[in-house]
Amino acid sequence: MRQPSEADQVSESSESPHARTVHLLERATGKLATAAIARMEDKLSWYRAMPAEQRSWVGLVIQAGIAAFVDWYRNSDGSRPTPTADIFGTAPRDLIRAISLQQTVEVVRVAIEVVEDNVVDVVGESDARAVREGVLLYSREVAFSAAHVYARYAEARGSWDARLEATVVDSLLRGEVDEDVRSRASALGWTAHSGVTVIIGRPRPAEDAAMADEIRRSARHAGYDVLTGGQGDRLVAVLGSVDDPMTAAAAIVTHFGPGPVVVGPLVPDLVSAATSARAAVSGLLAAPGWPDAPRPVSAAALLPERALAGDSEALHELVAECYTPIAEAGPVILETLAAYLETGASVEAAARLLFVHPNTVRYRLRRVSDVVGLMPTDPRDSYTLRLALTLGRIAPPTLE
Repeated sequence: MRQPSEADQVSESSESPHARTVHLLERATGKLATAAIARMEDKLSWYRAMPAEQRSWVGLVIQAGIAAFVDWYRNSDGSRPTPTADIFGTAPRDLIRAISLQQTVEVVRVAIEVVEDNVVDVVGESDARAVREGVLLYSREVAFSAAHVYARYAEARGSWDARLEATVVDSLLRGEVDEDVRSRASALGWTAHSGVTVIIGRPRPAEDAAMADEIRRSARHAGYDVLTGGQGDRLVAVLGSVDDPMTAAAAIVTHFGPGPVVVGPLVPDLVSAATSARAAVSGLLAAPGWPDAPRPVSAAALLPERALAGDSEALHELVAECYTPIAEAGPVILETLAAYLETGASVEAAARLLFVHPNTVRYRLRRVSDVVGLMPTDPRDSYTLRLALTLGRIAPPTLE
């Protein structure tokens, strides 16, 4: 013989059927929440894997959700409240970071199943159908509310991440890198431990918030870590896990505005990014001196313009990488290069000036190319070599 349910016990009450059903649901709130949590433990592996504190947050949401359903069901006159604040306001905002929207939907589904499975015992057979219909309507409201909460959080998180990313990029450019900066970069998804380059250009003329997102998508699609942000009239991208800076720059160059895009040298890690950034900034400032420069262009390729613009690091680098190796290769190599440049890049004229055969001049010029990787017969390389010789003569390095 069936034991009398709570619905049977209050069937003689003077309350209206609807009020009696609400009263029964209120009394069963704790029981239903406990059953829902037990079922989540059984069915949801991600819930079992959560820390105890986060599981307790989910439990709060379940209890609040069932209590909010009772309030929602009580108001059958069309004044039913939206459940967003009642449900999601009970748990910390950290819960949104702990579980995804899909997992939230799974929690709602489990709670619905538990209510549907127990509704006859709670309110009786006669009222069960109405409660089930109410649960279906209410669950739709909860689903929309959850989507709204996550959308608002994503929008706020996106704005916060953009501000945080801009702060990190600014610190990297100024060379102020400490544990806090590295921790913030890690929070933004930076995982690279080697191969970092800084790429700088101009933003697109119109204010376009999509530029940074486009750079992130393209860089990540190519397999690079990325931090990006605007610095006044400059658009900066810091890429990690890079082997070849020019190849990396080619993956994102189309997202910059008109004008030069300068690629800083490869540095070993994020801490050294300021070194790459300094060269890239210097190159961007000096780039108008080479109107036909490729896009992107390396900061190293702009050494002559950077040196002329007053970049002392570029000046020393130009002497160290071009003049010094040639001088160390021997006086005849340096003398031949100087004669070739002074005679208007004429092999025959240089040979007459040096009293040697033209083939000897050609051989010595090939030695220059072997030593510094620049070909004196190339107009651009010739310009770089001529400036390096001039600077080396003004402030000759000490040769051992």
